[in-house]
Amino acid sequence: MNYRHAFHAGNHADVLKHLVLSRLIALMSRKESPLAYVDTHAGIGLYDLLGSEASRTDEWREGIGRLWQAEQAPAELSGYLEAVREMNPDGALRFYPGSPEIARCLTRPQDRLQLNEKHPADGPALKDNMGHDDRVAVHLGEGWQVPRALLPTREKRLLMLIDPPFEQVDELERCVTALEESIGRMRQAVVVVWYPIKNPRQLKRFYQGLSRSNAPKLLRAELMVRSPDNPEGLNGSGLAISNPPWGLEDELRRLLPWLAQTFAQGEGSWQLDWLIAEA
Repeated sequence: MNYRHAFHAGNHADVLKHLVLSRLIALMSRKESPLAYVDTHAGIGLYDLLGSEASRTDEWREGIGRLWQAEQAPAELSGYLEAVREMNPDGALRFYPGSPEIARCLTRPQDRLQLNEKHPADGPALKDNMGHDDRVAVHLGEGWQVPRALLPTREKRLLMLIDPPFEQVDELERCVTALEESIGRMRQAVVVVWYPIKNPRQLKRFYQGLSRSNAPKLLRAELMVRSPDNPEGLNGSGLAISNPPWGLEDELRRLLPWLAQTFAQGEGSWQLDWLIAEA
């Protein structure tokens, strides 16, 4: 699978990922102490949904396109939707914020962002898109080296997103390694691993690896828009979240059923459970 961000911007998986990211920032911002946000595979940060990449797949129409038209969306979506609206002030949906822009919009003056993207075209584009904010540092290295290169941060609290393109067969295993390296350097880090739901056999091994990891606690949240047995396409996506802040589990238990109904392309479903329960 090639999950280069530009081709899939604003699809149902992006909505899940960015909504949860927005809620994590909101919940972690209840404390005044500064927060570090680190993105290992950041993409370019800003996307044109009518551009050549996104319009080639048109996946956004079944993602943010549906949400843009939804009535009476849950209150927890307000921060995420506000970040999208800021990019579309005339009310017509065309531009979409990636995870770097979501984080930039929703973090506070005392927070700091470190974004990494190694793609030879996307990395410089990310620098151009984020260069106006002096809280942001952009790195052009290998995403898998980010835990060793950037951790521990000077801020005591960390929110990290691991969201690779899944171009290589071993990237699920590398996600587990990156999670463990991050927790090994900052024990209480909130680390979010995004993953596609396509191959049940690969996912079984991935879940086993996550369950045996060094995370103190690990929450799994999954959203399916079609049956997981569907042989074609991205049937759903999931997030494994280490050390989720208090309140997130209850929020997701309310949000996931609504999202499953909103984005269903057949048999929509959801799952929320602990791969590692708190000791």
